[in-house]
Amino acid sequence: MNDEVEFCLEEAKEGMGNAIVHLEREFQKIRAGKASPQMLDGVRIDYYGVNTPIDQTANISSPDARQIIVQPWDKSVIGLIEKAILAANLGFNPRNEGDILRIVVPTLTEERRKDLVKRARTEAENARISVRNIRRLANDTAKKLEKDGIPEDEVDKLEEDIQKLTDEFISMVDKILETKEKDIMTV
Repeated sequence: MNDEVEFCLEEAKEGMGNAIVHLEREFQKIRAGKASPQMLDGVRIDYYGVNTPIDQTANISSPDARQIIVQPWDKSVIGLIEKAILAANLGFNPRNEGDILRIVVPTLTEERRKDLVKRARTEAENARISVRNIRRLANDTAKKLEKDGIPEDEVDKLEEDIQKLTDEFISMVDKILETKEKDIMTV
């Protein structure tokens, strides 16, 4: 196989792999009843004029499956962190205990579980779209290679390999989604 053809296939594989990694990261943010520090990913505060993620201003831990503890390094920002968590609309009500925030993760209602499954399906569909976009770009590159003098049968084989990769990664997305749905719906 030609080096350019192999490079095109490797690029597609790497891009599709990144889509899977992104999906898994997004799924960590969708809570499934168990408390985890990742639930607060994306929550930011105005820390001395800089929009900063709270995990860069505090130690975040989960001592058990029902609660999250946020312990700011600078005690003066505890109020800012509390407001940011409330403003993030995560369904949490942090309790300010002076030097720490204690967040008791409420049990999920059936309705909330269904909303989380919808959100998970949306993220999975975004990952599928990303994988298909990478397939389209790789096929465009394959056509350019053919114009640049790569034999047609090699380009056809490359397009087949790209489609196999796409099917493989779409299947991975479906499996990850299925696992997450079970996790969310388990009481």
